[in-house]
Amino acid sequence: MIVQNCRGTWGSEGEWFPFEDDRRDGLSTLEWISKQPWFDGRVGMFGASYMGYAQLAAGPDAPDYLKALVPLLTASKLYNINRGGGSFNLLLALSWSYSTYAKRDKATLISKGAEKKRDEELLKKGLGHLPVGESDKVILGFSVPFYQSMVNNDNPTDEYWSKVDLSGIIGRIEAPVHFVAGWYDFFLTDEIADYKTMSAAGKNPYLTIGPWTHLNGFKGGIQESFVWYDAHLRGDKSKLREKPVKVCIMGKKEEWVEMDAWPPQSVPAKLYLGGGGKLSEEKPGAGAEPTRYRYDPADPTPSLGGAVITEDSGKKNNIELESRKDVLTFTSEPMKKDTTIMGTVCADLFVRSTLEHTDFFVRLCDVSPNGRKSENICDGMVRLKPGVPKEENGMINIKIELNDTAYCFKTGHRIRLQVSSGAHPMFVRNLGGGERIATATIMKAADQEVFHDEDNCSALILPMIE
Repeated sequence: MIVQNCRGTWGSEGEWFPFEDDRRDGLSTLEWISKQPWFDGRVGMFGASYMGYAQLAAGPDAPDYLKALVPLLTASKLYNINRGGGSFNLLLALSWSYSTYAKRDKATLISKGAEKKRDEELLKKGLGHLPVGESDKVILGFSVPFYQSMVNNDNPTDEYWSKVDLSGIIGRIEAPVHFVAGWYDFFLTDEIADYKTMSAAGKNPYLTIGPWTHLNGFKGGIQESFVWYDAHLRGDKSKLREKPVKVCIMGKKEEWVEMDAWPPQSVPAKLYLGGGGKLSEEKPGAGAEPTRYRYDPADPTPSLGGAVITEDSGKKNNIELESRKDVLTFTSEPMKKDTTIMGTVCADLFVRSTLEHTDFFVRLCDVSPNGRKSENICDGMVRLKPGVPKEENGMINIKIELNDTAYCFKTGHRIRLQVSSGAHPMFVRNLGGGERIATATIMKAADQEVFHDEDNCSALILPMIE
């Protein structure tokens, strides 16, 4: 086994610019391996997160002795995970910068005891600081070039993001690739996009998606990788599954199913938002008043669980969060039978805000029969700016794609959609003044309306599996 460190880290020479040199260095390492006297003509690559990105960087146009890749919990495009929906993933950027730059030469990146408490307090201080362009300095005592690049480059076409974007070349990977993803991992959407890119390029990538977060998906990935290496490095395909896609259906007992491709064929089913927090198959009637709430960035709607990088990730009970006045909930009647969805969930909303600059965040939840639990399944957000098409009365129709999922709502459970205008610090709070994210300090509260009447039918669209 060979372990390659990124240049400038863990005692290696040079200066580290995260993600910028991994393609060149990965190809150089492959060339070095091929010249060693013990080299037998076969190389496989393994690794999660950053190490998975390094695989995708070295894979395109690699020599034919690269025989197998298993990118775990990673993706070829970094913009979306950091700037999703037009916002900024503050928790991911700041916590990763801290753990990397404060601890990269220590034996572990996981803090314990007093050190862990200190780290949490420092991170909390940075997450609450304005402007967020200074948050790295608040927690580390110095500015981190990588963090500054993420927070200051707003557009996917900016030179920085283009420089680290591999999505346009991964279709050139010839080695067999097995993507391993998690339903609660922030890389999920772009990792699925990578799988689709390679499929469209005529390759036959495998895809496994488990009920994992970014922190706990490594174990499942190791199990899948052993089978992959046996098949493509040793020529033993006896344990290789026949169908390329395997996903876990959450909600029941985490049932695993195999299929030919992702997503499977589904039937879009609309559940309409209605007055009194209803969610049903019946369209709302004429004259229904919109549901209103106020979002105040001085008291931002908090994030809870979901696809974050901390130990707070994954499935959580949202009942306390849903009691806030700035979180709307729309809930269905109890399921009459087990109901399974697989694919992309979408919220089609008709909204109005008193501010030109504002966010809308939506989350799909499973409510237990006794109503004491409302557990998050997937979510999505969009940041609105001037120029979005509006009706004469200021109303806007927005479509928010949530993360893909595979989930079974059991008999007696209810489907719930949350609508709010924030999930801080997963996404940086929208201060409402239209200033750039890195330098914004002026806060304005937004009065929000969600319409659900005969002419403006806000709806949740679910990919139903019959």
